[in-house]
Formats: sequence, C-alpha cells, structure tokens
Amino acid sequence: MSQVETAQAGAQLTVDAMGVTHRNDRWWVGPLLTGLGLGAFVVYSTTRALYNGLYHVGPGTGILESHSYLLSPFYSPLIVLPQTLAWISPAFLILWAPGGFRVTCYYYRKAYYRSFFADPPGCGVGEPSSLCGFKRGCNYKGETRLLLFQNLHRYFLYFALIFLVLLSIDVVHACIWPNPLEAGSSFGISVGTLVLLANTTFLTMYTFSCHSLRHLVGGRLNRFSDSALGQTRYRLWSCASTLNKRHMFWAWTSLFMVGFTDFYVWMVASGRITDLRIL
Repeated sequence: MSQVETAQAGAQLTVDAMGVTHRNDRWWVGPLLTGLGLGAFVVYSTTRALYNGLYHVGPGTGILESHSYLLSPFYSPLIVLPQTLAWISPAFLILWAPGGFRVTCYYYRKAYYRSFFADPPGCGVGEPSSLCGFKRGCNYKGETRLLLFQNLHRYFLYFALIFLVLLSIDVVHACIWPNPLEAGSSFGISVGTLVLLANTTFLTMYTFSCHSLRHLVGGRLNRFSDSALGQTRYRLWSCASTLNKRHMFWAWTSLFMVGFTDFYVWMVASGRITDLRIL
C-alpha cells in the first residue's frame, strides 16, 4: 500500500469514529434541535393520551353547556367506549394512524435517524463504530428487515387523507353554537374555531406535500399527454411538487399546531382560559 493510500485509509478510519468529522461548522445543532423537538412532542402526546381527559368541549360534556363543539385532534373522531373499557384511552385507538404516517414519512426518517440513532449524525460525520449493524459498509441492508415497516408509508397516506376529512368536520361542528332561547343552534366563530381551522390547514399542507401523494397523482407515467386525465394529473402533480419543496416546513408547523390545538382545547375544557367568541 502506497503512502497516499495509507493516509487515505487512516483518514477514513478517523472519520468513521463517532462524531468525528473534517467539517468545521456547527453540524450538531440541527440534530440536537430536531431531537429536542421530536422528543418533546412524543412526551407531551403520550402524556395527554394516558391522561385521557378534558379533550372535548360542547353540549353534553358538563363543562360549558353554552359553548361550541371543540374536540382535540388527538381524540378525533370522538369515540365513546362502554364503561367496562373506560380504562382504554381512545387516543391510542386513533393516534396509530396519523402517528404511523409521520413515523414512516421520508423527512421524519432522516430527522430521527440522525437525532436519535446517529445514523449518521450529519453528512460527513462519523457514525457509532461499535454499532456495526447501523454502519455503512457493514452489510448494510437499507430499510429492510427491522425497518421494513417503513414501506407502509404509502398506505398510511390513505388514512391521513381520511383524517383530514374528519378534522374538517370538527371545524364545521365548532361553528355550531347552542341557542337556549330558541331551543336550537346558531352559527358562530370563536378563537377555538380558528385554532381548529389552522390545525386542519397545516395538516392538509403537510399531507398534500407528501412524496407519496406526489407519486400517487403523477407517478408511473412516461408522459402525461398519453394518459387518461393527463392534464388534470399534471396540474395535481405540479401543485404537489410545489408544496413538496417545503415539506420539512409543513412537517414542523403541522406537528407544532396539532400539539398546540390539543393544549388549547385542554385549557378551555379545564376552565383555565375562556374561548372568546368572535362572531
């Protein structure tokens, strides 16, 4: 082996050590912030699911009888279990679908692979040398075997689209206010209505910017002009491609918004804050 090859091999071994790199920028800031953000959401959502209370505001709840209908996205659709199954949180019967969509998301894979598993912690940064199974060049098999479930992302997309419809219905319900004087209901908008609307909007942008949706509407074609509904599919593909450019932005804003929406409904249901009626 020549001196040049020896030097290159030595440099490669050095970079292969955990966290070692020739980069001189703050490469660790991104994975650190990503880990903190994702970790905080996982802790909060799990705590709220286990708490299993104060997630619904509206007529019949015994909380605010004259209030509009507000439902946390963690518990939508509203599932009423029999008393014998009251120990089961409806959130766990629901969150597996939107949660699975995010866990298998192409962006989130990169995010938690880097921040939680250091695989790799950054471009050009050494991975854990002791974890041979997660290291490139050590019989790496890609997202197979243990990670084979990642291929279910396209199927979780269908569930995500259904949940967009359910959350949109919740927004409509949030505009229906009881009217005790006329023994009926009336149209109304509150801050809570706008919060639910913003949450549904951000989730829609995140879902519609999905790589799998882009492939669904425009993939498996050689030419749009030769396919049925070619122009329509081209327009849908163009819109999805435009949104896809900011997929990471929609991923984070929708994640924050769904957590904030649950927190807002929780605070209103507990009586800590009052949901102001705007219209």
